[in-house]
Amino acid sequence: MMPILLLLMALQAAPTPAAPAQAQAETAAGALYIVGPSDVLTVTVFNQPKLSGTFIIEADGAMTYPLLGRLAVGGLSIRAVEDLLRTRLAAGYVRDPQVSVAMDQYRSQQVFVMGEVREPGSLQFTGSMTLIEALARVGSTTENAGTQVVIKRARVQGAEPQDGSKPGVNPESETIRVDLQSLQSGSLTENVVLRPGDTVFVPRAETVFVLGHVRAPGEYVIRPKMTVRQVLALAGGMTERGSTRRMQLIRQIDGKEVVEGASMQDLVQGGDTIMVRERLF
Repeated sequence: MMPILLLLMALQAAPTPAAPAQAQAETAAGALYIVGPSDVLTVTVFNQPKLSGTFIIEADGAMTYPLLGRLAVGGLSIRAVEDLLRTRLAAGYVRDPQVSVAMDQYRSQQVFVMGEVREPGSLQFTGSMTLIEALARVGSTTENAGTQVVIKRARVQGAEPQDGSKPGVNPESETIRVDLQSLQSGSLTENVVLRPGDTVFVPRAETVFVLGHVRAPGEYVIRPKMTVRQVLALAGGMTERGSTRRMQLIRQIDGKEVVEGASMQDLVQGGDTIMVRERLF
């Protein structure tokens, strides 16, 4: 697989037809950014230079604005701050105000990356962050990473869910699943644009144990639809004393250990143990 860091460089350098759509998604994500303490907003009011400028959000979530005084904007999206300023200015101060609000400095929001990554923790949200960028910033995934990345996202009022659920079914959060192999292979459709407050979790891959007459007994990470033959290859193959006819597959079924004969074509499951017994002759 292409390393995450090299893939990130390639994506930045190579033009792609999907780039305009991704840029639109990033712009939309920025508009849904939830304002918090220490953030700095740039407010522009058309033909009103005295009402335009940069404004710092204080610890209590308030912003001091000309004519209007202290406004509680903490917890609002960028769009909601625009609407608030437009409504308040129109109420006796400016006729038909044209208001634009943008983030000057992102200081309050974070993205959390957990699980099978090299440096799990929080990342300061910078207004435009994709999944591949977040993974690159935490040192990429480990060799024990599974096949999916799970993104837990708080539902923003008015935002369309991306997990296929109907609006209103789960108003609090949504789950987005991304195929890690497709992402690492360069699929831009899997490169989700993150939002502040997202939690990115990379689950540990399922594993099986290989014991007995193999060259390197131990625990091995498996991928979907792997066979006994493929797992034995990971373990270096059988020794000269191993028997393909005396292999056993040990599996937990309904809490009970079940031992069955195994063939090279059998599919394995997470938690299985493959035992290669000694040949009789």
